[in-house]
Amino acid sequence: MIYLKKISKIFYPKSIALKDINLHIKPKEFVSIVGQSGAGKSTMIKILTAEEKASNGNVVVGGWDITDISQKEVPVLRRQIGVVYQDFKLLQKKTVFENVAFALEVCGISNSRINQVVPQVLKIVGLKDKMDRYPQQLSGGEIQRAAIARALVHRPKILLADEPTGNLDSLNTKDIIDLLLKINEFGTTVVLVTHNKDVVNRIKKRVVLLESGKLVSDEEEGKYIL
Repeated sequence: MIYLKKISKIFYPKSIALKDINLHIKPKEFVSIVGQSGAGKSTMIKILTAEEKASNGNVVVGGWDITDISQKEVPVLRRQIGVVYQDFKLLQKKTVFENVAFALEVCGISNSRINQVVPQVLKIVGLKDKMDRYPQQLSGGEIQRAAIARALVHRPKILLADEPTGNLDSLNTKDIIDLLLKINEFGTTVVLVTHNKDVVNRIKKRVVLLESGKLVSDEEEGKYIL
């Protein structure tokens, strides 16, 4: 599903964000990428979504070598990879339904298809009864659920969650992690990026640890120990 082969990323002149990373993530896996701030976690996500290009090595996603992906191909890639961020990025003047629908509208999807798909996705994340509300009318956890729904609307094979619980309290954090586990059970590969050791240790799935841009451990059902 995801292959990183001897990936390095150098921000000139001297900053090395990633160095010689080899990583294979299989279909339907749930993998936590952990490490302290500056370890290279977010850079890895940006390389997987083609926001950044690796300085060296090869990147393969779903059998597609995206190492030298062209700009016109990037939207095609991003429809195969759903991404959820810490800061939500919802449009404040659009309802929950409209926020999720917008991801389909920009791809030219018909209104009839949008009206069919969006309620289905909102049901999965537990927001079908709040589709007419605006972001300011939702709790932090509900806003993140809406952001996850938007990431799922193209039915991606991979969901990348970059610190998705960073702005949430412990109760909402548990709910979001439970939702990510549910999505994984549906067959979606989930890559969770976090520095929250309590979250990772509760999940009890594969843990990949980065330190100073290097992959220092990769454990099945691992723990994150500071």
